[in-house]
Amino acid sequence: MLEQFLKQTRFSDFEDFKTNYQLLIPDHFNFGYNVVDAWAEKEPDKKALLWTNDKGECHEFTFAEIKYYSDQTASYFQDLGIKKGDIVMAILKRRYEFWFTIIALHKIGAIIIPATHLLTKKDLVYRNNAANIKAIVAVGETPIIEHINESMPESSSVKMLISVGPVVPEGWLDFHKGIAEAPAFTKTEKVNENSDPLIISFTSGTTGNPKMVMLDHVYPLAHIVTAKYWHNLHENSLHLTIADTGWLKAVWGKLYGQWIVGACVFVYDHEKFTPVDMLAMIEKYRITSLCAPPTIFRFLIREDVSKYDLSSLEYCTIAGEALNPAVYEQFLKLTGVKLREGYGQSETTLTIFTSPWTNPKPGSMGLPNPHYDIDLLTSDGRTAEAGEQGEIVIRTDRQYPVGLFKGYYRDETLTKEAWYNNIYHTGDVAWRDEDGFFWFVGRTDDVIKSSGYRIGPFEVESALMTHPAVVECAITGVPDEIRGQIVKATIILAKNYKASEALIREIQEHVKTVTAPYKYPRIIEFVEELPKTISGKIRRTEIREKDWKG
Repeated sequence: MLEQFLKQTRFSDFEDFKTNYQLLIPDHFNFGYNVVDAWAEKEPDKKALLWTNDKGECHEFTFAEIKYYSDQTASYFQDLGIKKGDIVMAILKRRYEFWFTIIALHKIGAIIIPATHLLTKKDLVYRNNAANIKAIVAVGETPIIEHINESMPESSSVKMLISVGPVVPEGWLDFHKGIAEAPAFTKTEKVNENSDPLIISFTSGTTGNPKMVMLDHVYPLAHIVTAKYWHNLHENSLHLTIADTGWLKAVWGKLYGQWIVGACVFVYDHEKFTPVDMLAMIEKYRITSLCAPPTIFRFLIREDVSKYDLSSLEYCTIAGEALNPAVYEQFLKLTGVKLREGYGQSETTLTIFTSPWTNPKPGSMGLPNPHYDIDLLTSDGRTAEAGEQGEIVIRTDRQYPVGLFKGYYRDETLTKEAWYNNIYHTGDVAWRDEDGFFWFVGRTDDVIKSSGYRIGPFEVESALMTHPAVVECAITGVPDEIRGQIVKATIILAKNYKASEALIREIQEHVKTVTAPYKYPRIIEFVEELPKTISGKIRRTEIREKDWKG
């Protein structure tokens, strides 16, 4: 299938890939028809989805079955009056109904908003009104039902609530009854233009209200690089990306690129992440490819990995936050597998990554994806020299890259703040070494300026993470009359350690030996937990605001 969408599919090395990677984009591309239905016609019995949960249930779906259930769901939605351009929120955790729902909405030209089950009434009211949501498809569980019901009096645009079970509350529609009774689906010709909106994704909201990132119908094609040339998948792969369907990472790793390549997606539906359970899943189902954020890998390497047969793993990738080299080295030692980092945003697809042709540099994001015209800009607008920090930007003057967002929905002002003069500004700071590898520094707002030095939080956090007492940490700047700012570390300690002045000095001396001494944290605070967004990202801004007000 790749041959339909790429001018060249095999590359001898990264230079060949950089020079010759080129997408072939069909008119009126629709992932539901051009990929799911195409596989169902070509290889109906090919496995598309292997789903299991922490209760021992297991379901396998072929592409023919995904076509059938997505068709029935599309027909049901049409009967309810959901049509092209309507916006539907899906709060489906890791339930397999998510795949029926998203493909169905694609097939009728409706727009999906993937949403986390952690949303409260306030979050839901904001999203419902900001996006003018027409329907919500959700897991029928408490407190999800309660929060949605509580939001309804202040959400006038929402016309219907649909439950996939186990409970169908009063006033809600029954998803499974609806698709079972729906008539056969009739495909609409030319249901969409390539530029029509496909997904609206709410950002994490580390500062202010979440923004609404709008992505178009050809967005899935940009994830060919994600699956084929980062995850390194093939038609016999069984791929696990550890992510809830409420986050955009789910379509990065549990849908688009994976199915274009023809890999089978593995889903483990669990209530609470338990490292040993995840290791057991890899062993039991012979998972070949794993992608997860560094936090997950940090938990995995703290277990007795020798108890599990992980020999099926061919390839592992890591994203969501910068990778600490200590995690890379320990995972390699335990499994023999090199973690390959990738970087991107909700507004983009994979923009910087470590490819199959590239030997990883632990702690580096890798090399720019040639699909994008990526640059590093200094504060005075120059392209940064090797070793010099700059903001990661995407230039759009020569071409508009497939996969880059169309703007922030209903917010032209915010769009223009991030994207002007044909340059999209990511807000992330990095530096580039002599080999062209990018190294993450931090968000532009997170970079600490102390005594003339620019100190990135990530490099200090990486140094801290090599100390056995540190489970998790956040680096921020604190005002200082002499230096302007000084470095502060907020740390969660490992179980066998207790806070003390002696431990503070020990950690400070450790950091001085691992990285440049001027970067060591002059202030250390031990805490039980770090402030985070609902997507799990550390809110350094909250720590910073508290310290600066104090």
